[in-house]
Amino acid sequence: MQATTTPTTGVRRSRPLRAAVIGAGLIGLDLAMKIQRSAELDCRLVTARDEDAPGLRAARDLGCRVSADGVDAVLATADPYDIVFDASNATAHPAHWQALEPLGCLVVDLTPSGVGHAVVPAVNGDTLPVHRNLNLVSCGGQACVPILHALSSRYRPSYVEVVTTAANLSVGRATRLNLDEYLATTRDAVRASTGTSAVKTILNLSPARPPATFRVAMSFQSEDMDQRVVGDLVHDAADRVRAFVPGFRVRACTVTDGVAFVAVEVEASGDRIPSYAGNLDIINSAAVLVAEQYARQQASLPGTEVTRR
Repeated sequence: MQATTTPTTGVRRSRPLRAAVIGAGLIGLDLAMKIQRSAELDCRLVTARDEDAPGLRAARDLGCRVSADGVDAVLATADPYDIVFDASNATAHPAHWQALEPLGCLVVDLTPSGVGHAVVPAVNGDTLPVHRNLNLVSCGGQACVPILHALSSRYRPSYVEVVTTAANLSVGRATRLNLDEYLATTRDAVRASTGTSAVKTILNLSPARPPATFRVAMSFQSEDMDQRVVGDLVHDAADRVRAFVPGFRVRACTVTDGVAFVAVEVEASGDRIPSYAGNLDIINSAAVLVAEQYARQQASLPGTEVTRR
């Protein structure tokens, strides 16, 4: 889809926003494909550091412009990007943000760097307008925070435990380098969403064959919890997530001796990722959603009218 702009006065501005993806691993490639399917976003670039990266070749086959110059390729363009997705790694993101901040673009961080404003769309997606660096926490955070936030709206937890299980084959090199950051960033997001500091996060990388479907199990300790109320809160939260992640499912929801146990699974629906890789699907779907929300906000500003063709 292409768009041309026609100057007007006081008319709403609407066009696909120009997007770039930094990183061509498992996350970056699926992200590029999701962006291409969006009517509100236009994937103009996929860039990495290894010119022989299979992800770059696959992105080129999708019709994306590719580069092996990393963030420098984003900075060098004569036609600035509206949105930059950082799917590299937590160690690299601070330098990327320092380089990108002067451009004034929206930066959506899919690494567990903890640098930007933490966003879980099903919980605080309405905070977007005042932030330019949005951190998507982690795949586990995207799965557990909506559930735990919903429970915390009714009950005060004394302890929360989150156990994430992902298939080995769905976890790329960058994620493996960031396991400590993953646990810390997920823990911080759970603390912020529940109001308790007594939080433990655990990550299991499963070598099982067939590969295990992405799963997050939560234990929420509190007093006077009611099974029916807990069930309603959990399923309402799951419905909000399922609005943009169709494969999100509640597999267990029980209350026993002051502990609510909730387990969710995410089955991926991406074109080039297997169904068990729900960890990739949920964080990429969240990233595209916040970018589309931003695009709609920009479209509501006075500016130019767009003719689509």
